[in-house]
Amino acid sequence: MGITGAHHTCYTVKDMTRSLAFYEDLLGFEIVHERPAVTTEYFRAIIGFPDAVVHAVLLSIPGTDHHLELFQYKIPAGVSQDLSPNNPGSSHIAYFVDDLEALYKKLKGAGVEGFVSEPVYLDQGPNKGGWALYLMDPDGIPLELFQPPG
Repeated sequence: MGITGAHHTCYTVKDMTRSLAFYEDLLGFEIVHERPAVTTEYFRAIIGFPDAVVHAVLLSIPGTDHHLELFQYKIPAGVSQDLSPNNPGSSHIAYFVDDLEALYKKLKGAGVEGFVSEPVYLDQGPNKGGWALYLMDPDGIPLELFQPPG
């Protein structure tokens, strides 16, 4: 009687079109289903907003059984937060990549901003021989791109 797995991670975004251009078009996630206006009673009860209208998109993360869900609150609209990695409440997902340098160049070439660094070689610790970087998505949500050693 405890946690048995994870189904999805959800991010609240300001502009769904902009977020899908980033996650789907640039990172290669695939839409599983999209609901432009979720207003069901059970959903409103779960999130704690009785009059909510939410644009919801569930994306598959390539190569995994885990999903990324994006919510854009139409009603009530939220306020952007400072999601810097050192702030309590901030979180990130580390996404596996097979060639971090190539993905980094692709994203930079597409005009993506928000990189905390270029790819960094991991020269010690349990992931020695790998590469990683932090990147902020269009809403400032921290993401880690991680190429394992070997």
